[in-house]
Amino acid sequence: MNDFGFEAVRSVDVVVIGAGQAGLSAAFHLRRTGLEPDRDFVVLDHSPEAGGAWQFRWPSLTYGKVHGMHALPGMELTGADPARPSSEVIGAYFDTYERTFGLRVHRPVDVTAVREGEGGRLRVETSEGVWATRALINATGTWDRPFWPRYPGQETFRGRQLHTSGYPGPEAFAGQRVLVVGGGASGTQHLMEIAEVAAGTTWVTRSEPVWREGPFGEAEGRAAVALVEDRVRRGLPPRSVVSVTGLPLNDAIRAARARGVLDRLPMFDRITPTGVAWDDGRAVDVDVILWATGFRAAIDHLTPLRLREPGGGIRVEGTRAVRDERVHLVGYGPSASTIGANRAGRAAVSGVRRLLAREPVAAPAG
Repeated sequence: MNDFGFEAVRSVDVVVIGAGQAGLSAAFHLRRTGLEPDRDFVVLDHSPEAGGAWQFRWPSLTYGKVHGMHALPGMELTGADPARPSSEVIGAYFDTYERTFGLRVHRPVDVTAVREGEGGRLRVETSEGVWATRALINATGTWDRPFWPRYPGQETFRGRQLHTSGYPGPEAFAGQRVLVVGGGASGTQHLMEIAEVAAGTTWVTRSEPVWREGPFGEAEGRAAVALVEDRVRRGLPPRSVVSVTGLPLNDAIRAARARGVLDRLPMFDRITPTGVAWDDGRAVDVDVILWATGFRAAIDHLTPLRLREPGGGIRVEGTRAVRDERVHLVGYGPSASTIGANRAGRAAVSGVRRLLAREPVAAPAG
């Protein structure tokens, strides 16, 4: 509210929510097309520092272990120490990128809701006030919505439970019996690290892991992305690109398999005070359950716009939400990979520029 009791609303043509890979790509392309930060568009990011979700990665995930980190448009990432934590390398890279292109990211800013505003604009409600915008590029990713499955007896477990989002590195599990749940890249990385220091490890997954032999070329990548795109077009919640590509076999994976570290058990049926149990009578006692069970899209702030389909997802064509052409989603579904996020940022800006080229929308009074 201002001194006269009226709500102050700042107006821009475009609001970008999120300053990870996809958000920064969109901001770069907005600026390159002639829009000015803080005048024509604004980038809002809830994280305390530059780096997107990378700043929260565990210390043992060094830059050399990162798979497929693609450079942001207009600036390569060169000379990075592979032994340095990826959170530091990529955080510093994103920070330099923001300053080099003058993107003026606002942080930390929490976006609480996006709803219909006045005069055909969207109303973006945030911890730093209200923005009225003609178009929205949502680049909020998934890190803020870790997925915790629920199993009978979960609340009775006397040990520790944590999710990948809170993984502190392998040292925290020294001498303990650890159960890792999840068959993705994070689950296998956690398991191989923890096995070096733990008293024992157990690995459970819902389905048999699919190991990918040989090179993963452009044709295979297109086919994987197409599967994810199909779900998004049908309004279903997106699966990650990684979930349909399988796990790449490398020397470390082969060695871990040979040692029995990656011997997988099917999902348990219930959790007990001391571990987990199956209906066939098997049971395992553990000290820690680590849920490497992935994330869901962080899009609850868009709920007032009613963009979701009956299947639970937001139907998207390219990057545009089918139910509202003013809204573009980047880093969502097929654009959740780093290279996909870059391309989606450019595509979203192209769509936004076409929208802005129409008759201007009057700014709300405020």
